[in-house]
Amino acid sequence: MQVVIHAGAHLTDEDRLITCLLDNQTLLKEIGSDVPNPQAYRKLLRDILQEAIKSGITIEAREVFLSAVDHDDSADRLVLSNPGFFGTPKMAVGQGQIYPAAESRLSAIQQLFPRDNIELFLGIRNPASFLPALFAKTPVKRMDDFLNGVPPTDFRWSVTIGRIRATYPDMPITVWCNEDTPLTWGQIVREMGGLDPNVGFDGEFTLLHEIMTPAGMKRFESYIQSHPGMTEVQKRRVIAAFLDKFVNEEVIEEELDLPGWTEELIEHMTDLYDEDVYEVERVPGVNMIAP
Repeated sequence: MQVVIHAGAHLTDEDRLITCLLDNQTLLKEIGSDVPNPQAYRKLLRDILQEAIKSGITIEAREVFLSAVDHDDSADRLVLSNPGFFGTPKMAVGQGQIYPAAESRLSAIQQLFPRDNIELFLGIRNPASFLPALFAKTPVKRMDDFLNGVPPTDFRWSVTIGRIRATYPDMPITVWCNEDTPLTWGQIVREMGGLDPNVGFDGEFTLLHEIMTPAGMKRFESYIQSHPGMTEVQKRRVIAAFLDKFVNEEVIEEELDLPGWTEELIEHMTDLYDEDVYEVERVPGVNMIAP
């Protein structure tokens, strides 16, 4: 069985992806993809992984887990999603790195699914906004303490993904930038669910409703309806054109108010992120979903 682990990152899609997949369960079941409700397994999976890391688990744990989520034995693909899979927001940075516990968590997953093929899906986010968003979810009072004195400019997604690749050289890894999801949403959902590239699904333009003006959304939907059969690339071009004219600036703007975090620092971190995305793409075997 193929086991898909969607590990967030924290504060990226906010469960929109798994909700979209749940809304398309009938379609996914037809192709052998099982998408259980996260409420049925997140706490259980956390407890099992903690036990696996601490003292190991027996092979029976797999059947216990599958029974708990009412897994369909005829399905050959299981999709599990948890933005906290690699730890809590407080654990998300350490040793000067993002998700220092990633390898141990994936090792625990391999203990749980020893005979299955595990595939990792991960959305990444600009550290200039990601680190402050994480910090806000912790009880830590000072950003410097949260980062353990490491400069915020030192954090690289390519290091995290490179570590995972070095530890698990054969594990398929799919990555995308959270900032690009309005354009890449369709491909992300299809690849995570195992759908063919041109198959339609409910919620294909969910994110656009959140960031496009109502007038723009109405015109966009009319345009899509009058141009059936467009490819994914053609749809992205249309989406980009409509967002250029009808994006809701108030929704997409992020305000950062942290001591010492100047506009110059944020711009510098953003430049570093752009360079780092290029390094992520160069990690062997990484499937980067990009516009």
